[in-house]
Amino acid sequence: MEEKKRGMNVSLPRFSNVSYEQYVALRQSSDERLEYIDGTVYITPSPSIQHQLVSSNLHTQFGMYLKGKQCKVFAAPTDIELVNEKFPERKVVIPDLSIICDEKGFTETKYVGVPTLIVEILSPSNQAHDLVTKFNLYMAYGVKEYWIVNPMKQAVTVYVLNEEGLYEQADIKVSTGTIQSVCFPSLCVDLQEVFH
Repeated sequence: MEEKKRGMNVSLPRFSNVSYEQYVALRQSSDERLEYIDGTVYITPSPSIQHQLVSSNLHTQFGMYLKGKQCKVFAAPTDIELVNEKFPERKVVIPDLSIICDEKGFTETKYVGVPTLIVEILSPSNQAHDLVTKFNLYMAYGVKEYWIVNPMKQAVTVYVLNEEGLYEQADIKVSTGTIQSVCFPSLCVDLQEVFH
């Protein structure tokens, strides 16, 4: 494990066949942002300035919409331990933004449960992780709405769970216009305020 810890500065290295207890030990001894999915530890690369600006702009718009409401928005690094009665394995992700409406899942250090809405902002080094690994994970665990934000293309794609528990594309906008949330019908985000 020591050898693995020394190589942690590479983008998204994968440590396979790691138990949850080993992951927790790694997490406590590292300053890196570590995710744990299917026995594999993923290191989230440091975000770019553009990534952080987009995250901050979205966080602000979500925060203004949710002011005075039960649901709250959380930015990375907030650990989310996904739980679902169909899956006994523990999985920990660190989404860029999460809207959480069920307060019962909060502990001192993480949220245990399933956020209503998750946003991931793509980086050149982690696109497959967000577009494939996390897409399938969030769908399986019942995240009702998943936004994928692509700063390189200035695009936002919204996916929503259908009645069969599969993601359907609900909206996509590039550069201009407003993105409409499905779970929060009066939450509209102006792309000009996200990317500029």
